[in-house]
Amino acid sequence: MPVFERLMALLGLLMVGTGLRVTGVLDDNRAAQLNTLTYYVALPALIFISTYQRSISALLSPALLEGLVLVVVVTVGLAWLIHRNAATQYRSVALVQSYHSNLGYLGLPLVAATFEPRVTAIASVILGVVSLIQVPLTVLILTTMSGTDTRFLNELQRLITNPVLVSLLVGLAVGSTGLAVPSVVASGLDAIGTLALPLALLCVGSSLKVDLSAVDLSATGWVVALKNGCMPALAWGVFSLLTVNPATFTASVVMFGTPTAVSTFVYANELGGDEQFASLNVFITTLISTGTLFVLIRLVS
Repeated sequence: MPVFERLMALLGLLMVGTGLRVTGVLDDNRAAQLNTLTYYVALPALIFISTYQRSISALLSPALLEGLVLVVVVTVGLAWLIHRNAATQYRSVALVQSYHSNLGYLGLPLVAATFEPRVTAIASVILGVVSLIQVPLTVLILTTMSGTDTRFLNELQRLITNPVLVSLLVGLAVGSTGLAVPSVVASGLDAIGTLALPLALLCVGSSLKVDLSAVDLSATGWVVALKNGCMPALAWGVFSLLTVNPATFTASVVMFGTPTAVSTFVYANELGGDEQFASLNVFITTLISTGTLFVLIRLVS
């Protein structure tokens, strides 16, 4: 399927998810069940099947690790400078939503549906490495700037034991040790993994809520500029200078080109941030990403 048609299908599934929520088909209970199926079954299957035949040394190079850390750190620094004068109620959310990417529910499934298996395998590693950076950083920023008394260590424990990271570690362990996986198991996991993108898009769509009366054009505009524009451009520049292989370059640029993660709304709601503002930014960056991702995918292809 051509890139434009694939992204239009992506946007269509997002809108279907939103429509199902508005009409009550995806109520809170059903949405939670769909999210559980995606997070605990489909995404781990996709990650395992993309990594179990490859060793960690073939996927995680020093240049990749250096580039991932550099892109995140520089984006956080820019966001801090830009949002330091934002209204108090928006500042912490605007900061974290400028760098916290939707790597799991949009990035990895989109890469898997668009590029060859090696690119998907590297994207799985990027998901794991960047999650270990951006999730603790987001929790730390929100709790510090909002003054919320929260269970920071519990949040870290949830991160370390989440099924996405566990499936990545298991896949890399199998690939690095050369353990054989029965073909019937591999075929079954591959079939389940193909459900990751449509299920994830329905989950994201069902979570998108927007209150236009709450729009702060300046704060939201800077979030969009940093997340949809600056971060993938920075990734392009960094990984060009690091002279990584084409698969690593492609996976890195596309993954960093994803919109703000839906989980930032959850964190804002739990950790004292402005949840209306957070929801708006997720909606706007996701909508705009259908266009920016089209451009990025065409360029890297």
